[in-house]
Amino acid sequence: MKEIVKFAVVLCLVMMIAAVALSYVHSLARPRILAQQQKDLMAGLIAVLPGSELGVITSHPSGYYTGYASKDSSDLIGHAFPVVSRGYSSDIRTLVGLDTAGVILSVKILFQQETPGLGTRIEETRRGESEPWFQNQFRGKSIEEIRLDKDGGPIQGITGATITSKAVTDGVRIGLRRFQESVNAAIQNISE
Repeated sequence: MKEIVKFAVVLCLVMMIAAVALSYVHSLARPRILAQQQKDLMAGLIAVLPGSELGVITSHPSGYYTGYASKDSSDLIGHAFPVVSRGYSSDIRTLVGLDTAGVILSVKILFQQETPGLGTRIEETRRGESEPWFQNQFRGKSIEEIRLDKDGGPIQGITGATITSKAVTDGVRIGLRRFQESVNAAIQNISE
């Protein structure tokens, strides 16, 4: 009996030391993780708002970004907003870039941990292409066109990754609708 108690005490001590060590490592790594996430966001914004790399990108309290081609914010390129949707095995963080008419310039996946070989194909680049084929399907589309082919839309889903394809497509459409509602509300507030 004493042996079991002794073993339990030692096990608890080892677990507490491991928990403290893990917490300490996390606190050390947290600033680097946040800095890397910010760096990835800026790279993503430049990717979905082509031409903004020499200009300026501003953020808005409602969660979207505006990209300009010049430093003096005179040449508006468009807007971008982040979307988080639930895929098959992870949250999928996506950035959507729009031109001034509300047509999609580009879609970029910032983070996903979907099933390798299936859901991860949302970031797959085909031979001879420079950008992921699934994400490129959104380019030039408006909100009405953002539907998978099985739902009568032009976006080709990924075979074997229906949930992932639907998550990205629905996320982009819902995000675009929210963005439009946010802009319409801001315009209405200005006109009142």
